[in-house]
Amino acid sequence: MGFLSTRRGFLKTSALVGAAAALPGVTKALATATNAQHVGNLACAPLETVKVGIIGLGMRGPGAVSRLSAIPGVRVTALSDLYEARVNNQVKWLTDHNFAAPKRFFGSTEEWKKLVTDPEVNLVYIATPWQVHVEMVLFAMEHGKHVACEVPMVFTVEDCWKIVNMAEKMRVHCMLLENCCYGATEMFALNLVRNKILGTLVHGEGAYIHDLRAWNFKENSYEGFWRLKWNAQHTGNPYATHGLGPICQYMNVGRTDDQMRVLTAMNSGEFGFSEYVKAHHAEMNDLAEKSEGYKYGMSNEDAIRGPWAQGDMSTAIIKTVAGRTIMVQHDTTSPRPYTRINLISGTKGILKDYPLQIALDPEYQAPHLGWANAKQLDEIYAKYQHPLWRDAGTIAQKMGGHGGMDFLMDLRLCYCLQNGLPLDINVYESCQWSVIAELSEVSAKNDGMPVQVPDFTRGAWKAIQPLGIETVKLDIDMDKAQSAEQLNV
Repeated sequence: MGFLSTRRGFLKTSALVGAAAALPGVTKALATATNAQHVGNLACAPLETVKVGIIGLGMRGPGAVSRLSAIPGVRVTALSDLYEARVNNQVKWLTDHNFAAPKRFFGSTEEWKKLVTDPEVNLVYIATPWQVHVEMVLFAMEHGKHVACEVPMVFTVEDCWKIVNMAEKMRVHCMLLENCCYGATEMFALNLVRNKILGTLVHGEGAYIHDLRAWNFKENSYEGFWRLKWNAQHTGNPYATHGLGPICQYMNVGRTDDQMRVLTAMNSGEFGFSEYVKAHHAEMNDLAEKSEGYKYGMSNEDAIRGPWAQGDMSTAIIKTVAGRTIMVQHDTTSPRPYTRINLISGTKGILKDYPLQIALDPEYQAPHLGWANAKQLDEIYAKYQHPLWRDAGTIAQKMGGHGGMDFLMDLRLCYCLQNGLPLDINVYESCQWSVIAELSEVSAKNDGMPVQVPDFTRGAWKAIQPLGIETVKLDIDMDKAQSAEQLNV
């Protein structure tokens, strides 16, 4: 990636390229405004039928097949993966559930391009390893297709500008599939904020704390050990979007009210992987001898034996133009119980998750300087439950996917495409939330040196409308719908 190795080099680069790009390898040409208007409020022609081509059928892709197939007016028309068996398994699921068989693309690292160019695909849904996201996103938009990509979409400032420029040139949607923005408590918090219950927002905290030690060293988990290889080659926070996305939506960061300005990050040392490998020495020897698959810049053996650049705990602080602060953390190598923290603090109250807690000023009938009790919390939740969860939460929980938030994400995506509406997450947000990977790595490698956060909207954020309290309108009895077959009528 060409990261900077010295403070002097970083400052010199920052002075040269200014606010548009604060990292090396980013040219003025990439950051210079295009002739096209910004796409922050982009509304494209409605799609009568959303025809989805899904690339990647490993961990995340199969769930997308079943969820998308369940949505009225949506058809999965094409599937692609390196392995024929994975494609065939999903084709069988579709035909077994009375859906039309999609086209199949498999067998080489270039087959996915045939899916993208197929005229029966108007939405490309990317669920592949991180390392190939950017190539696929750019190729799909270049061919006039809307794109939805798993998190994180992109890692470098340079690639962010390429994606932004392509989206503006082609006038197509490019959405990060940040499912946590559709969590029940995240959307509840958004509704509280929009109703001014927490007052003026001051500070937010988000995280991805998830013990993935066993998953990283599992043969059939992350194909080709791609996630472990990333940890071996990079530090910083590669997976900020789960915690950061909802906080940015609460604060309208990148939309009308505020924008990120500067970031500073620190990483702990690496301890968790080393101790895990030492404790499972015999198993690691067996794993190191397994077939290579994709190399992703290094061999399986090197990735499994280490060393790893990624510190156990990454902590970044972001300061916004309006003076707010956001803390984002990443830890996948400790036994700490899962949390995304999901904290949003304002002048009149605070919400914190895991478990859900709320403290409000006395005028909102919660004890001052203390958390609301169970009864009060239930009353507040019932009053401010997000309409999307109220209207479609029952079927979302039946359809599954992280408690239903995956289904609501796909439902809203397709609903907006079908009705010619702007998407809930635009291309600028998709890039800015994802690029914390490179920004935090540069800062952490330079002992927490402040790093300027590029404004991928080139100032247009002031004209991009905030995300409203949006829902969907479906002519279907959600309480009676039990399966994909019953939903797609």
